[in-house]
Amino acid sequence: MFDVAVQKKLDDFSLDVRFASKAPVTALFGPSGSGKTSVARAISGLLRPEAGKIEIGGTLLFDSERGLNIPVHRRKVRMVFQESRLFPHLTVKQNLLYGRWLAGRRAGAGFGGIVDMLGLADLLSRRPRTLSGGERQRVAIGRALLADPDALLLDEPLASLDRARKQEIFPYLEKLVASAKVPILYISHLPEEIERLAQAVVVLDQGRVKSVGPGIG
Repeated sequence: MFDVAVQKKLDDFSLDVRFASKAPVTALFGPSGSGKTSVARAISGLLRPEAGKIEIGGTLLFDSERGLNIPVHRRKVRMVFQESRLFPHLTVKQNLLYGRWLAGRRAGAGFGGIVDMLGLADLLSRRPRTLSGGERQRVAIGRALLADPDALLLDEPLASLDRARKQEIFPYLEKLVASAKVPILYISHLPEEIERLAQAVVVLDQGRVKSVGPGIG
């Protein structure tokens, strides 16, 4: 589902990453500064590689040899960051419906299912400032799913949460993993997250792939 080859010089850091995975959830694992977020940004289109090829589910998004670079707004790839990045002036429901608007359709099939899966029914009328960190991340994930993506990129979605909030959101992430119909790239530097959620793990170190396999190894 993910077929990625990315080469990019970033200041004093050189990224040269190649991996392929057909797993429902593929993890990018490694210490801070190993290149995980840069790879995700390249897949989403926020970072243009100098060379390489990016393909998701048979759809070619970038190919330096062909001169192909699908722009961000035309890539059906949604990225959830460490911070939820919700619109503060909109309610939870309105934030979720923005995802439907991005997909070019009104709320309908899928909305209720995602609200139920992520436990958002009691939050729909509230605004982001009244939510806990875990609740905000659940809304951000729901908004991304409602944008009808071909792939979902989760960039350290629990990094800004304390232990209690992490334990609160984990059951929802596990339900997401079990029911998601799109490939997920999950980025983390914490082994316990990877072990609970991913079926394939790409270990990065200093901008290079150290290993690819079913576990951290």
